[in-house]
Amino acid sequence: MNPAAHQILQMQWPRLKSLNSIFADIRTAVTDNAKQRFSMKPNPSLPEPPSPSSENPADWMIRANQGHSIAIDSAALLIPITLEAGNIPEICVHGTYFAFYEEILKSGGLKKMGRNHVHFGTGVPEDGGVVSGMRGDAEMLIYVDVKRCLEEEPEVKWWVSENGVILTEGDGEGVVGTRFWKRVEGRREGGVLWKDGVKVAELEEGLRNMKAPMGKGGRGGGGRGGRGGGRGRGRGKEGRGGRGGGRAGKNSDANTEVIIEETKAVEET
Repeated sequence: MNPAAHQILQMQWPRLKSLNSIFADIRTAVTDNAKQRFSMKPNPSLPEPPSPSSENPADWMIRANQGHSIAIDSAALLIPITLEAGNIPEICVHGTYFAFYEEILKSGGLKKMGRNHVHFGTGVPEDGGVVSGMRGDAEMLIYVDVKRCLEEEPEVKWWVSENGVILTEGDGEGVVGTRFWKRVEGRREGGVLWKDGVKVAELEEGLRNMKAPMGKGGRGGGGRGGRGGGRGRGRGKEGRGGRGGGRAGKNSDANTEVIIEETKAVEET
């Protein structure tokens, strides 16, 4: 049986015990999350769907919209992007850091690493309406040609999450190859490095030797490893961790952080 949501928080993050979280706190955390990372869904075990205004915790379940590292059924949780559906995003962009660029090239493209998917946004943080899919301090932008990927490698599946993040498992090796890179550029410096799957310039040495921002992981890692970042025991602002929950370098260049990674029943004592 799924444990109560407040019990999940207390078991995995002891510092939250003193908050005495209640259902209203959980609902507020879901609705007010800046990147809309979570959703509350009607409990499927109920004979009838609850009213949207129901305050009964047993009526609801909570899940992460994306960012899972546990096994999930993508088809059950995500919307497929296909040529037939005509829902290919005009912009599909992955944000990363100069420190990770050489490792990304050596791996042949963008890798999902320890997660289920590679994450993309439908724009950059400066664009209006873009909610999730990229860290606000990303230094490099890798634009991917989803249409070409679907045409040339139909076995590579693409999805969109409920909060608008573009996701893919990549190829059999979990990689989105460089030949599908439509454009790669420095966000504020560094210029254009790739066009239509072809490298057109090298990254400047000074930028290539830059260290990863604090909390973005260790060797080739970003997001969910290393000290100071990821899903550590952080407090306060979202994404500001204490000691990272994983090993440095485990999840290179991950773009989002998720606390609750599977559907859990919301109950209240």
